[in-house]
Amino acid sequence: MFEIHLTHYLVVAALLFCLGAAGLLRARRSLIHLLMSVELMLLAVNLNMITFSAFLKDLVGQVFTLFILTIAAAEAAIGLAILIVYYRNRMGIDVDDVSRLKG
Repeated sequence: MFEIHLTHYLVVAALLFCLGAAGLLRARRSLIHLLMSVELMLLAVNLNMITFSAFLKDLVGQVFTLFILTIAAAEAAIGLAILIVYYRNRMGIDVDDVSRLKG
């Protein structure tokens, strides 16, 4: 009945990327929201890579996407661990306070 084409995947990925960019621009106070917005943008890029990999019938894009997702998961775990330690020390998470930390 309905067939899903390449443009459908690209539109979904573009919408995800725009949502992530809007969240990045809007959530200036919360570091958790900033990290989630960056992850959403990264997932949109990964969806594009998988889409073009399937469209071109080449597995290199899918393997590269697996590596990117692995690195993104490690980055998210380390980022959240840093935020937890920062919260325990300061009893709050504010982007302005974090930007004042210079070492």
